[in-house]
Amino acid sequence: MNKRDLLSLAKVSYDSDQLAELESAIDFASDKHKGQKRKSGEPYISHPLEVAAILCEWGMDIDSLIAGVLHDTVEDTDATLTDIENLFGRDVAFLVDGVTKVSKARAGMRDISSYLPETKDNLTKLLIAIGQDIRVIIIKLADRLHNMRTLQYQPRDRQIKISRETLEVFAPLADRLNMGRVRVQLEELSFSYLYPKEFKQLSKSIRDRLGKSHRKLATVRQSLSQELAKQGVEFEIDGRIKSVYSLYKKLHKVDSIDDVFDLIALRIIVPDIASCYRSLSIIHGMYDPMFDRIKDYVAVPKANGYQSLHTTVMTKQDQIVEFQIRTTQMHEYAERGLAASFHYNEQKLTDAYRTGQLQVMPANLQWITDLQAVAARLSHGEEVDLRSLKIDLFGDRIFVYSPKGDIYDLPVGAYPLDFAYRVHSDLGATAYGFKINGKMVNFEHQLNDGDVVEVITKRSAKPNQDWQRWIVTPHAKSKLRMQLKQMGIIKSLSQSAAIVRDKALRKNNK
Repeated sequence: MNKRDLLSLAKVSYDSDQLAELESAIDFASDKHKGQKRKSGEPYISHPLEVAAILCEWGMDIDSLIAGVLHDTVEDTDATLTDIENLFGRDVAFLVDGVTKVSKARAGMRDISSYLPETKDNLTKLLIAIGQDIRVIIIKLADRLHNMRTLQYQPRDRQIKISRETLEVFAPLADRLNMGRVRVQLEELSFSYLYPKEFKQLSKSIRDRLGKSHRKLATVRQSLSQELAKQGVEFEIDGRIKSVYSLYKKLHKVDSIDDVFDLIALRIIVPDIASCYRSLSIIHGMYDPMFDRIKDYVAVPKANGYQSLHTTVMTKQDQIVEFQIRTTQMHEYAERGLAASFHYNEQKLTDAYRTGQLQVMPANLQWITDLQAVAARLSHGEEVDLRSLKIDLFGDRIFVYSPKGDIYDLPVGAYPLDFAYRVHSDLGATAYGFKINGKMVNFEHQLNDGDVVEVITKRSAKPNQDWQRWIVTPHAKSKLRMQLKQMGIIKSLSQSAAIVRDKALRKNNK
């Protein structure tokens, strides 16, 4: 990406005055980063230009693009915030400052309930930065996405560290902002570096099944298209393939890939909500619905604002097919989340609520308003008990601590064994007991946000099958299963290996 490429990309969405301002920012950043190189050997300026290009593709406003171009100048060059404010305005300077603070306070991003003063200070800075303008975190997501796309140039230890942080912090943030496409990209890239063998095996399993599934789906797609057109429904229809990481997580809940019904789904995009329900009725008239798999996220959206109708049906050829039905605006929001909201002027909607012009805040944006209120109090020096905040940036995740203060991300409902295996597989294998906040607890004790977890080990301690009841994370399940297999207690292969093995056997038997 160079100056000409970015300006050509931006020309489609921004007027001549905005393009002139963007060009000025590119020239400023190019001069400041002159002589700096990335690990790949490319000029450093290529990175901020790529970040700005990503923000342009997401449909962000011109200030966000300019901040994307300038986001590393204060941290990595002699440029100051005063320079940026004088040249590009207060809003751009605030965004650049916010992105810089997020970079310096990532430990605080993981912590809503820490008693540690240094992480409390980091979190305070973070909440002020992202609470006053949610664009800060969107720019940071674009920055992280490009860094993940070029992670091959980093040493292996950095690849693992950055990928784990991406999977545990940035992908959940993208999900909280309902930026589904970004979440999937971050998860796939992280997973490929953290578990390269499993990623390769599952990618192959998906490819092996796609040809046969696509041929069957083509018939369903054609029949449905004809019926929708006949009924006068305006629509677009395409397919969605389940991501490798999503499949990896799903295979820890089902016996095999044959039990994954939504490996490929057909997505129907219609102009309005009435057409959503009409399309659902047409599909159920053509095929036998699996009633326990009908989900109405239009009437009751997910917490992050996601809306769509989901249904799974059985065709006359005994093929199971999943459909997702949504309006164009729902689809934009499902793909780009709050980045798409700027396209629909949703930031103005938020401001209208804050100034009293709008009395009822849309549910999926209420958390932003709450965050802005807290940020305003913090920025004015007020004391806020951060542990009492109900603002949940990370969905169904908790953050627990080692006795040394290291922070670990786990799902709600996790057990001490999940923590032990998260730290190291050998620590999990030799676990004999646990102390939570200084008190001994049983293996079946569930962890809470902010717990300090100490693993008591014993050399003679060994894993046993009962432990499978007290772990929930895929990582812990995989490590425990491998240890039990090595001990001869179980003979089953890991899920990913079993998929490849079974596929090979079926091929050989043909």
